Amino acid sequence: MSSQLPVLFEPELLGSDLEALRAAVDALERQSFAGRLARMAGRKIGFVSGPLPAQLQAAASAATHKALNTALNVALTSLEGAPQGDSTRLHKRLAALAGGVGGAVGLASLPLELPVSTTIMLRSIADIARNEGENLRNPETGLACLEVFALGGHPDDKVLEGGYLAVRGLLAKSVTDAARFITARGVLQEGAPVIVRLVSQVATRFGVVVSQKAAAQAVPLIGAVSGAAINVAFTDHFQTLARGHFAVRRLERVYDPAMVRRHYARIAREEGYWDPPVSA
Repeated sequence: MSSQLPVLFEPELLGSDLEALRAAVDALERQSFAGRLARMAGRKIGFVSGPLPAQLQAAASAATHKALNTALNVALTSLEGAPQGDSTRLHKRLAALAGGVGGAVGLASLPLELPVSTTIMLRSIADIARNEGENLRNPETGLACLEVFALGGHPDDKVLEGGYLAVRGLLAKSVTDAARFITARGVLQEGAPVIVRLVSQVATRFGVVVSQKAAAQAVPLIGAVSGAAINVAFTDHFQTLARGHFAVRRLERVYDPAMVRRHYARIAREEGYWDPPVSA
């Protein structure tokens, strides 16, 4: 006979933590980057949600992999010494500057501009993580920062069923394996299979948003001013995702993670972000 006692009730989140989880669900499920662009510029760049030219896709893919490898190095080597505080406004100004250059020069600047923009965003994401109690000395935290770049895009413009939780589930093994590898070796090896697999998984989703950004900045009439505005929206999008992501992770350190995820799923369905479960 089993000695395990039955579960008599589902633990509840405390009031302020429940509100924090609701805010996290809203941040992570509410709006895509394409939606931000559509709101910002209307029909002028409405094509970003459609198929992109092969040349643009290839350029965006190459730039995405380069940017993520650069960001991964930064995430695991130099985040710990960054000054503490809310630096989101500073990072938006830096992103606007980089985006202004990209908008003025055009698509040719993407391989140079994107690693800069991505690193700027990564430092802002790390600041958000630290404000939510994360330890930047821990390689797993650096990888969790990189994970944010996978949360913003959906391949073929299809939202993955289960939203944020599904994306984390897809990445979980790769993140765990990469963290163990880095902890054991004490050094980052970009060509290691576990690192290549993680970067490729993140790049698949981050590349969707990069392609949309590049398509918007490639429109001749937009120019440098709107290029800066697009990069600010790009940065703000990932800062918003980071706030939600690290709020969920903070709650998972306080409560049973499975319970937090059940509450997350319930809220996402109640708010209409996910379809309700099919009744038997």
